[in-house]
Amino acid sequence: MNRSETSRSLGQFAETKFNAFEDDSTDFLETVRDLSSESLDQQFDSLIDLLATEQNSDTAVLTLAECEDETQADTADLLTASTATELPSATQAQATAAACETLELSIVMPCLDEADTVGNCILKAQFALEKMGIRGEVIVADNGSTDDSVRLAEELGARVVHVTEPGYGAALMGGIEAARGRFVVMGDADDSYDFSQAHRFYNRLCEGAELVQGCRLPSGGGRVMPGAMPWLHQYGNPALTWLVQKMFKAPIHDVYCGMRGFSKDLYERLDQRCTGMEFATEMIIKSTLFGAKIAEVPIVLHRDGRQSHRPHLRTFRDGWRTLRFFLLQSPRWTFLAPGALLAGLGGIGYALVLSRANVAGIVFDVHTLLVATLGLMIAAQLASFALLAKTFAASEGLLPLDQRVERFTKRFSLERMLSLSALLIATGGGVVAWKSWEWAAEGFGALDYSHTMRWIIPAAGAIAVGAQFAFSSFLMSVLRLARR
Repeated sequence: MNRSETSRSLGQFAETKFNAFEDDSTDFLETVRDLSSESLDQQFDSLIDLLATEQNSDTAVLTLAECEDETQADTADLLTASTATELPSATQAQATAAACETLELSIVMPCLDEADTVGNCILKAQFALEKMGIRGEVIVADNGSTDDSVRLAEELGARVVHVTEPGYGAALMGGIEAARGRFVVMGDADDSYDFSQAHRFYNRLCEGAELVQGCRLPSGGGRVMPGAMPWLHQYGNPALTWLVQKMFKAPIHDVYCGMRGFSKDLYERLDQRCTGMEFATEMIIKSTLFGAKIAEVPIVLHRDGRQSHRPHLRTFRDGWRTLRFFLLQSPRWTFLAPGALLAGLGGIGYALVLSRANVAGIVFDVHTLLVATLGLMIAAQLASFALLAKTFAASEGLLPLDQRVERFTKRFSLERMLSLSALLIATGGGVVAWKSWEWAAEGFGALDYSHTMRWIIPAAGAIAVGAQFAFSSFLMSVLRLARR
């Protein structure tokens, strides 16, 4: 019996014992975790010894030969594409049909040099599938590993998908797109997530949830084991989660948890774009915006089992990328909110100048008027940007269609906006012409600076805003034309 067959037999053998000692499953899995530092041969020997010592007095220990007899019928279903090409045409057609068969659950793990831990993760995922009694698969989405990760995954019976484009999100995209399951559970291959708990995600999916987010943080009932999360992340994760809750109304308590389950149908609707660490937050934000049914399950975050390298996550780089993505996904907070603030401040400035208010001995004059006009001009441009961004994002499937934007653009058509722009430009131009005529009448001599600027500054602002509205309206029409 070769190594691959031995691996599969061992997995079946381990599951038989695992089911027999369900009450002690936690201790059993913790012992399996301790084997990550051993070589593959040592892991096989240690697992055999471990399973043998776990027997009850009235339970006979299965031999590997017996396990092999029980699993020979299943090994034909695990043929790889490379061996399938050598089969006769009829057998090859059967293998191809089996490869296209829809399964119930796919467990996907992104992997980059995770030889220290990927074996334990695969075993736990296989245990979970066997305990649930459903047809499923374990997929390792390898992102260019140079260690023994791929060999270990294949020997343990996992399906390896090679993803050449670098990035956490890219690896997950490749693995999820190759998944044949109706549902998908994803998680990191560093042994920090307990894949034996996959049934908790699957059960919520079967109850109707489209996205089931894991929660490691105590605020959502989760638990972080000592040393499992850097102290900076213990503050950064709640802060970013709070932003997601406020900006997008997401009903979750841990935006960065990498273990989650979702339906394949939802994933295809979301049209994920981020190839980096933002992949996880993109899924949450889009699921919220598109009105998906979201549930949350508390989990335990264990200290990862890596020995050969540091974690792939970079705190400040990936934190900034996440914040940047929040802003890109929310035109309201990126453009409209700052624009509304500037418009309010500009309006206050105009009120102080026009009323000649005296506040604590300070008189606000044309210098304040100039700054206030600048604020109003920027506010008008930001409002245009918000509408343009919303329209473009909807046309590209990045954001759902906003009915408020639709109503606004229908009410304020290109022709109406051009009419408004013409009115603003004509009004501003008329004031400038009037004051220029007065200046000419004075022989182009000195004018009352304060009096003249009270007219010229607002007139210049009106011309600028009119031009902004005109060209933004043309761009809006281009974007809407592209969507139709």
